Amino acid sequence: MNTIHLNIISKSLNLPQSKVQSTIKLLEEGATIPFIARYRKEATGSLDEVNIGDIKTQLDKLNEIEKRKATILKSIEEQGKLTDDLKRRIADTFDSTVLEDIYLPYKQKRKTRASVAKEKGLEPLADAIFSQNNHSIESLAERYLTDEVESIEDALQGARDIMAEWINEDEAARQKVRYAFERDAQISAKLVRGKEEEASKYKDYFKFEQPLHNCPSHRLLAIRRAEDEGFLRVNIAPEAEEVLYRLEREFLENGNGAATNQVKLAMEDAYKRLLQPSIETEFRNKSKELADAEAINVFTGNLKQLLLSPPLGQKRVLAIDPGFRTGCKVVCLDESGALLKYSTIFPHPPQSKEYEAVADVKHLVDRFQIDAIAIGNGTAGRESLSVFQSVDYGRPVEVFMVNENGASIYSASEIAREEFPDEDITVRGSVSIGRRLMDPLAELVKIDPKSIGVGQYQHDVNQTKLKESLDRTVESCVNNVGINLNTASKPLLTYVSGLGPTLAKNIIEYRTENGLFKSRAELKKVKRMGDKAFEQAAGFLRIREAKNPLDNTAVHPESYSVVKTMAKDLNCSVEELIKSESHRKQIDLKKYVTESIGLPTLTDIVKELEKPGLDPRGSAKAVEFSKTIKTIDDVHPGMILTGVINNITNFGAFVDIGIKQGGLIHISEIANRFIKNPAEVVSLNQEVKVKVLEVDLQRGRIQLSMKQV
Repeated sequence: MNTIHLNIISKSLNLPQSKVQSTIKLLEEGATIPFIARYRKEATGSLDEVNIGDIKTQLDKLNEIEKRKATILKSIEEQGKLTDDLKRRIADTFDSTVLEDIYLPYKQKRKTRASVAKEKGLEPLADAIFSQNNHSIESLAERYLTDEVESIEDALQGARDIMAEWINEDEAARQKVRYAFERDAQISAKLVRGKEEEASKYKDYFKFEQPLHNCPSHRLLAIRRAEDEGFLRVNIAPEAEEVLYRLEREFLENGNGAATNQVKLAMEDAYKRLLQPSIETEFRNKSKELADAEAINVFTGNLKQLLLSPPLGQKRVLAIDPGFRTGCKVVCLDESGALLKYSTIFPHPPQSKEYEAVADVKHLVDRFQIDAIAIGNGTAGRESLSVFQSVDYGRPVEVFMVNENGASIYSASEIAREEFPDEDITVRGSVSIGRRLMDPLAELVKIDPKSIGVGQYQHDVNQTKLKESLDRTVESCVNNVGINLNTASKPLLTYVSGLGPTLAKNIIEYRTENGLFKSRAELKKVKRMGDKAFEQAAGFLRIREAKNPLDNTAVHPESYSVVKTMAKDLNCSVEELIKSESHRKQIDLKKYVTESIGLPTLTDIVKELEKPGLDPRGSAKAVEFSKTIKTIDDVHPGMILTGVINNITNFGAFVDIGIKQGGLIHISEIANRFIKNPAEVVSLNQEVKVKVLEVDLQRGRIQLSMKQV
């Protein structure tokens, strides 16, 4: 293990070296983040998934820097310019920006103005002028006149080009310019002439300027998107005069001689042509990375809340994908989500067969003993809810409005075609709506998270980093909940710690060929399921009605023996230990501490025995929207409405109030106190009371408040 890396990570994250070292060792051995967080608390000192993820990110970054160092060292060595001092400086550098500054003078370049001047033999002239000694510039330059350098001005221009490159490659100069950007850079935007109409949604930025360090991520991403679309011209820079003054102090000697004037011209050219664009690119990338990180953080936070939404559970569901002209697609699902029946009803215009539609649904509810109805919240969703919410079904039936974002993506996917090869996309979409109510996590893992509709500029951020963060979030949620090994789909199993697509496929094939798993140990019979994969996955997989009750808990098989010992010491069975609180209270955890198992794990085991297999998500609850509004035309300032938070951004929270158009609660209207982030107060799927502040019919926007309710 690289001790320098260890020190850097420990200091950067403010974590003890021992915890970081143990975590890195486990990661390098192939352990997953969820496994380490849940089952290796003794080794890490109970670090959580965030800490472990941060350690992994830092470690990956340092490993990338080491790879870059190797490339740079090889390049400089091949040029015959690698000195011991240069080698030491590169070895001691762990800042990628500083590393690139060191490498810049040795970096292989395309033809530049400076390289052309050097080919003409003007480097000695540049060197003489750069020293700024008192001598006649003209007579000095005259010595370098050739067939290629026809005049004194040509010679001086070539010398200035060489000096400009030297200044650009000077580490101190680059740091001074960076400092000016860090402190004083402004981001400015101007409308591209003739684009007023096309760019109307960006009108807030037609003439915009703000200190870069104060520009919030959502604003920066909006400006960058408008620039990419060709609507805005964007510039990032501090005032040039201040930067040039700092460079003058670095490069100009006292006095105002001819040589110094030439250096000054070269310096001004270096800044305008080389330094300023180069450092601006750095700060564009840096500010974009920070904005991306914030947007990704918002997205992953929302996604986590959405995936952990309370499920309805294993109940029979009738799902409706609403529509007007083409009708409402209806499917009936059994407790496991299997398709029982599908049909189409036409309760809305132009057919307006509401009576027949209600009769059909009542018949299906009775025939299939339906427990709940799930209605998609898209087109005609509110109207469908009004129709079916007030029907007497002759049995208790809850009616839910379900967010259908991404259902169409699923219905056209390969996963959907595998599940329902003989059904069309409308049936698949309806099934997805119903299953989302039954188990949001199990269904939403089948869809690209970017299509779920809870992001903030998710298509504008770094897609590699976004995917990595989203995959880690999905993995965390799946393993936090625990997965039923005998009902889980291939997409769901893919995210289980230690599995992945190949083992998930093999598990499904084994289950198809051999029937339901009867024990966790049987997993070892699955093709390519080695000891390491079993170790990583077993604790997160559940087997209902297993012979060994621990197979339906988060207790890892490696700890079964200690539970059996506890039961034996209390003269009871494991089943009795799980059922009896009085038995569990008699357990003295210290008695079972060994070198491999400590109090953190033992405490987790006892907590799990108290509530074996408990789903941490709770249970779904239906929300009743106002029955007085059906479209945005019915919404007026002053109304108090019930809504559900369906997206959270840095600038506010979006609310479903039961109509097609959602409303926005600006961050300033969420709480009667200052908050930095809406997530401090609200969460996804939270039911809220809101007051309508403003309705913009033309743009379809509704402004809401939680403060004034």
